[in-house]
Amino acid sequence: MAYDKDILGRLARSRFRSRFKLSAAERSYANTKGRSTILRHTRDFVALRLASAHPHNDGKQTPMRGHPAFVAQHATATCCPSCLQKWHSIETGRQMSDAEQEEVVSLIMTWIDRQMRSGATG
Repeated sequence: MAYDKDILGRLARSRFRSRFKLSAAERSYANTKGRSTILRHTRDFVALRLASAHPHNDGKQTPMRGHPAFVAQHATATCCPSCLQKWHSIETGRQMSDAEQEEVVSLIMTWIDRQMRSGATG
């Protein structure tokens, strides 16, 4: 899966998805921990909470705030299997491939990087 290069533009046009912004606390956390730690956390979250064919607590596995990756997952529609299917054409009910997981992580990190550069807070 190579994610749609215009996906961030399409997500930005969604009233729900576009309202997500990193808070000052999430921005501070990201600055303190550094990008490599946030990337590692993001990979872990995707692998542990999304990649399974039947994720635990399906549909409620991603908190709305508390970590930059969580906010980014909601902003990028990578928060649950049904959003992955609707926005990214990743079928529910099957294990995500390693390549799909990396594409999702890349999209999440791209969103976080843009938020960190923009200086905007929610």
